[in-house]
Amino acid sequence: MPRIKDQAICLRLLDWSETSQIVQLLTREHGKVSGLAKGSKRFAPSSIARFSGGIELMTGGELLANHKPTTDLLNITEWDLQQPWWHARKHLRTWQLGMYAVDLAANLIADHDPHPASFDALFDFFNTVKDTEQLDASLLKLQWLLLTDVGYRPQLDHDVHTGQPLTDQATYQFDALAGGLCNASSASTWGVRKQTITLLRDLADFKPFALDGVDRANRLLCSYIRTILDKQLPTMQYVLG
Repeated sequence: MPRIKDQAICLRLLDWSETSQIVQLLTREHGKVSGLAKGSKRFAPSSIARFSGGIELMTGGELLANHKPTTDLLNITEWDLQQPWWHARKHLRTWQLGMYAVDLAANLIADHDPHPASFDALFDFFNTVKDTEQLDASLLKLQWLLLTDVGYRPQLDHDVHTGQPLTDQATYQFDALAGGLCNASSASTWGVRKQTITLLRDLADFKPFALDGVDRANRLLCSYIRTILDKQLPTMQYVLG
């Protein structure tokens, strides 16, 4: 029975019984996994020792689990809480965007598909949201990095339909189904301000970007992800309004 030891972030959890939980975790080296943590809610000394700090949503820790080849559900034997990220629960807006962040990871990343860059991006997001003034900028970075890592980075440098250079426009056209900008408008394109596109280009080039317009850029990427997933996640309301 293969044994897994990895860093993990809790994306989802539900009570399986009075003393156990089923959890969905994003691990750094093994991708998104689900597992049964038997006895994780017990207060017996042996259970407290095995599940140090408990498993909670939007927390990080070290996972130890067994993996049977016949099932996708891990048997989680130990959990060491290392990142409680208490600040994510102190402010309503931080909690809302934190819920959206784990929802994104849960839906964009396939099971057992390692994405270390996505794990690092989510980990860094929860570390940086201590500064509530940088909250929206941190979310924008996370959305962009997740889209890039899973292969859905939007095309901002040339016409996604023709491959031709983009004309300079006060309002660009974004085709979410095609995955980027285009020169011609149609019933399926969205008008996007030049300021928003400039901001995203600076972000893509790892340049400092203006905070003015970050909210519009977040809404654009959120709407784009909604198209990719072909559904609206409940937590998208915290971004789209």
